[in-house]
Amino acid sequence: MLRAYSNVGTTFRCVASDWPLADGEVLFDHEPTLQELENSFGFANGELVLKRQLDLIAQERFRREGSGIVVAGLIIDSFRDSQSLIAGMAVSAMLDPEYRCSYKSVAGFVDLTAQQILQIAQAVRSYVQACFDREKALSESARAGTLSSEMLTEGWPDSLPETPVANLQ
Repeated sequence: MLRAYSNVGTTFRCVASDWPLADGEVLFDHEPTLQELENSFGFANGELVLKRQLDLIAQERFRREGSGIVVAGLIIDSFRDSQSLIAGMAVSAMLDPEYRCSYKSVAGFVDLTAQQILQIAQAVRSYVQACFDREKALSESARAGTLSSEMLTEGWPDSLPETPVANLQ
């Protein structure tokens, strides 16, 4: 069985010799080295490794970004949908200082005042920005060739990895 690698070099599918290849696929009869993949797809030396590293960093940032935070004793979901809902509540709270609403935190419903809503919105926004700041720093390390697997698990704001991260090579 042969392996057809995609033009990003990160995925392959097993194919028979007479099967048609998709656009951008290259066929190998063995496990290719990174250098072979880069040569086959016209990447510069190390470009494929860098792309893989940047993809892993972005995946880790997205995972951390959605891991949630604790604000004033409330566990707040920080997935994208929740960020949007919180931003909407914050707009209402800014327009009306007397605004109140029921919000479903991870532990259940709570009644929030405008001031509490703004506190949550600021904390979530700061947390998410810190995740992006860490992604930027790690991306700069990857481009400089100084990124290590250990760095991918360090320096994130108030979160712990739930599962081990992939090898960067």
